[in-house]
Amino acid sequence: MAEPVHVAAVDLGATSGRVVVAEVGPAGVRLDVVHRFANTPVRLPDGLHWDVVGLFREIVTGLRTAVRATPALAGLAVDSWAVDYALMRDGRMVSTPFHYRDARNVAAVEQVHAAVDPAALYARNGLQHLPFNTVFQLAADGAHLEHADSLLLVPDLISHWLNGAVGAEVTNASTTGLLDVSTGVWDAELASTLGIPAGILPTLTPPGTVLGGLLPHVREELGGHDLTVTTVGSHDTASAVAGTVLGPDDAYVSCGTWGLAGLELETPVLTEDARLAGFTNEGGVDGRIRFLHNVMGLWLLSESIRTWEREDGHALDLTTLLAAAADAEAPLLFDVDDPRFLAPGDIPARIHAYAAEHGLPAPEGRAQITRTILESLAEAFATTLHRAADLAGRHIRRIQIVGGGALNTLLCQLTADRSGLEVLAGPVEATALGNALVQARTLGAVTGDLEVLRALVGATLDQQHYTPRPLRSTAPLAPRKVS
Repeated sequence: MAEPVHVAAVDLGATSGRVVVAEVGPAGVRLDVVHRFANTPVRLPDGLHWDVVGLFREIVTGLRTAVRATPALAGLAVDSWAVDYALMRDGRMVSTPFHYRDARNVAAVEQVHAAVDPAALYARNGLQHLPFNTVFQLAADGAHLEHADSLLLVPDLISHWLNGAVGAEVTNASTTGLLDVSTGVWDAELASTLGIPAGILPTLTPPGTVLGGLLPHVREELGGHDLTVTTVGSHDTASAVAGTVLGPDDAYVSCGTWGLAGLELETPVLTEDARLAGFTNEGGVDGRIRFLHNVMGLWLLSESIRTWEREDGHALDLTTLLAAAADAEAPLLFDVDDPRFLAPGDIPARIHAYAAEHGLPAPEGRAQITRTILESLAEAFATTLHRAADLAGRHIRRIQIVGGGALNTLLCQLTADRSGLEVLAGPVEATALGNALVQARTLGAVTGDLEVLRALVGATLDQQHYTPRPLRSTAPLAPRKVS
């Protein structure tokens, strides 16, 4: 029997990051979060950016903690949110990555669609239309692209700073809009049509690729400790889905800032109905397809809380707020994917504006607003997953909610109620789990396919079950927009 291996999973979410040490072996997996840190964007004169240098500093701090606590630490891999990138020249960053919520992308959508019809674009890349997909961001960069000789998506940028490798891991590359969904290679013809130099697209690497050891100055930061850097499902949702106990009749919601709701398939669904319903076909670990829809997610609640905390001048107690929301009623169900909710700002005010525009009653007070957000999210998850099953010709019997949303018991119960299906909540750290499991397989500590890796999750982690209850709310629902 192979000996367990200790690896570090660097998991960067859109609002926070963490360094997690995992012990993985044939008997199971154990996680220890050794460092957490905020991921706070920075508004500069030209727009909203990610503080990637600050994130790298926090990652190195977390790795120092990890190697001190676990001298046997052997491996390291990075996952993050999708679509955003740095432009590079001669190995140096020549542009600080823009935040996908920056407004610069809006005009670029029209520019891209003028060159390639939306239906033709979907046939090539299989992606749900989102105005911040990398293809639109690159169009927004325009003439700035001539200053770059490559681009690195965020997890590849961090790996480059740790190891020196240059590449694009395929699960994240599949979110750019420039990867051919049928062949799995860069669509150089599409890039040329859109004025994007195909030469800036780096070599594709699959999950489970060994990149090598740490750069000398990084080893020095870690007291001389070296680690083997590998690729995993570097799109955090790809790792999260790998870290579930997903069965053949299960759907999933990877719920955090976004709620990625969908199915795992063997082949993409590229029908016109799928396009109009806003479904995407993204790459998963072991060549699987993540057929899903991006739902706005708990961003709606976290941004509302930020608004209230600014008003109050102090932190808000989430436990108290959720307890009050459990006893409240939702006077309406709103379309959580309405574009007005994408940008940072006063979400409660936008919900009131939405209600007024649709002639619906508005929530009164913070408890009702919170209940309205969670009820609307649950409705969106339920509707999305039943629609996914119809489009893919699948039957679903259970929903798995993973990520931070698995801790929100009210959201999990409401999702069961509105879907009429059992909900299995957890693991919370599914992304770090998926990251660590693929690392361990790459390093030879475990063997087998994705189902074997998932069996290790099921054998060692507890999960919460929610059964459907009769719907209490009869709140009216405004029509959802088509992407």
